[in-house]
Amino acid sequence: MPGTIGIGLVIAIGLISLIIVLFFTFVPVGLWISCLAANVKVSIFNLVGMRLRRVVPSKIVLPLIKAIKAGITVNVNQLEAHYLAGGNVDSVINALIAAERAGIELHFEKAAAIDLAGRDVFDAVRMSVNPKVIETSNVSAVAKDGIELLVKARVTVRANLERLVGGAGEATVLARIGEGIVTTVGSAKSHKEVLENPDDISKRVLSKGLDSGTAFEILSIDIADIDVGRNIGAQLQTLQAEADKNIAQAKAEERRAMAVAREQEMRAYVVEAEAEVPKAMAYALREGKLGVMDYYDMQNIKADTKMREKISETSKKPITDEKKDNK
Repeated sequence: MPGTIGIGLVIAIGLISLIIVLFFTFVPVGLWISCLAANVKVSIFNLVGMRLRRVVPSKIVLPLIKAIKAGITVNVNQLEAHYLAGGNVDSVINALIAAERAGIELHFEKAAAIDLAGRDVFDAVRMSVNPKVIETSNVSAVAKDGIELLVKARVTVRANLERLVGGAGEATVLARIGEGIVTTVGSAKSHKEVLENPDDISKRVLSKGLDSGTAFEILSIDIADIDVGRNIGAQLQTLQAEADKNIAQAKAEERRAMAVAREQEMRAYVVEAEAEVPKAMAYALREGKLGVMDYYDMQNIKADTKMREKISETSKKPITDEKKDNK
């Protein structure tokens, strides 16, 4: 009997211990005590409800305490809804505190929307207070005289919280700056004008309102470096001259081919005409219009002509060789 009572007592103590452990594990008593110490009104039933809704109580309570102590008016339902939507509650509260200290008007709904849009709202607030400097890569631009300039600019931007949701990012700002530099340099009559007054680029680019529709406000554009590049105009003229030369050569080759074809055609006519000569002579002999002696006289004349041509060619050769030796 005493043994049975001892076993029952041990089981009862174990059950009570288990219940206590489960209670303190499931019910965040520590967070509830922290709320009481910070004078933040969050009931223990609300904390249990967070557990049931699969919300980590510390992700809600600790930012809430931080906000109340900083004088930010938020409630548990707002923080819990933002957490369930997949937002970063701590980052939103930090952004609200930073904005309130810097005198920037920022409401919880706006900060939550920026956070849910995938942007770091705390970093955006810090950029509003401390502007960021973005450096462009070398932008290639060509003046009207054909000289290439490589321009590097530093752009000082500040986050625009009103346009942060749906506004274009840094890549768009840099692309617009590059476009403005190319347009400004391209409108200059000479590259020397740009080198003498680089601030003209900043003034013209700023006047175009390139920050329209972006999440930033451009404060200044400073030209960091300008290098002289290639002579694009001379290269283009060289390429054009080479193309014109190739066209002229092609046309000359076409004319030469036509001349060769014409010459061969005329030679064909001559050969055809020469082929008719024996026929005409045979006809004349047959009809008695040409005597045999006349034929032999004609052959002698042709032979004499060929002999004289041979003699003239032989007499010209020594003279040519002599001229070559003198040279």
